Amino acid sequence: MIEQKEEIQEFTIDQIPEEQDIQDIVYNLMADPNLAPINYFNDFSEETVDIATMSNDETDENGIFYTENGQLMAMTTHALHHHLEFDPQKATEMLIARAVRKMICFGAVPEAVSSFLYHINITDPNGQFIASGAKKGLVNACNKFNIKLTDRKIRFDYFSGHGPVYPTIIISLLGSVPDKEKIVTHSLKKKGNNIFMIGKSYDDVNSSEYLEFYHEISDSGLPVFDIDVEVGLQNVMKRLIAEGLLSSANPVGKGGLFFSLLRAGLPSGFGFDITTDAEVRRDAFLFGESMGRIAVGVDLTKVDEFVDLMSSLKVPFFALGHVTKGEIRIDDDSFGYIDKMTPSN
Repeated sequence: MIEQKEEIQEFTIDQIPEEQDIQDIVYNLMADPNLAPINYFNDFSEETVDIATMSNDETDENGIFYTENGQLMAMTTHALHHHLEFDPQKATEMLIARAVRKMICFGAVPEAVSSFLYHINITDPNGQFIASGAKKGLVNACNKFNIKLTDRKIRFDYFSGHGPVYPTIIISLLGSVPDKEKIVTHSLKKKGNNIFMIGKSYDDVNSSEYLEFYHEISDSGLPVFDIDVEVGLQNVMKRLIAEGLLSSANPVGKGGLFFSLLRAGLPSGFGFDITTDAEVRRDAFLFGESMGRIAVGVDLTKVDEFVDLMSSLKVPFFALGHVTKGEIRIDDDSFGYIDKMTPSN
């Protein structure tokens, strides 16, 4: 009989104070290895990495390549260890959704996915529970997003004897790029461009880098996630890209909105001036990692078209602010300049 492990103690955001020093949070999170700029700019070469001279090509975030017959393809790899022991189906669906969201932001069409499950003992009831749930999540997500599953089996790595490690699922998503002229990259493009958030924000910091690194709270539930919302978001992005209304697109991921915008600004050196949502806690709005959100850049000449289309699609969206020459501002408070946002500065 397959057994589920005992649920973790329920965490609520009310356990952490609402009024906090946002700048202190930012500068502390800059030291988080999962958010540090070097994590997004390494090339794993044998040469010594110089943070001050690291570059980030337009396609680095997406793994773009040409096949021998000239087809432009995209590939992205993601991993997840949060809550596989408690809700493997939902956790796996969330992982697939993250990969899909990242790929559609570029303008690629997700085609096929493969997976590998590490650090479980398949002879143990809990290992069987994880493998069974992960497979259900994988199949359901592929059906929802119309993606081919390269192998309907969950390949797993038997693991024991190396101390406590989290069960981890790794997926690789392959996609095609139908029109290279409509590619949308992640970097901020021009001073003055408007920045919008597509999707809804929540008072949610579950399983975020902010909660785990800054507040040192490791036991919390999965972030807000609805796979049907993700499917709808995918369709909206396809329409926006087809209409040529976006100058940049960034799925809100690790580190929340703030670090997603920071990653978008670093390649070009542009900053951002944004206003938070008064109906959502500032820490959750800036650092929460709830799903179903994309930050997009829109040229001033296309703002009216963008707003009209989004209104007609009846999808939640929020005017965040605009791209700056380099300064980072939140609710009229300056956080300095983006060229200083590296450990070496």
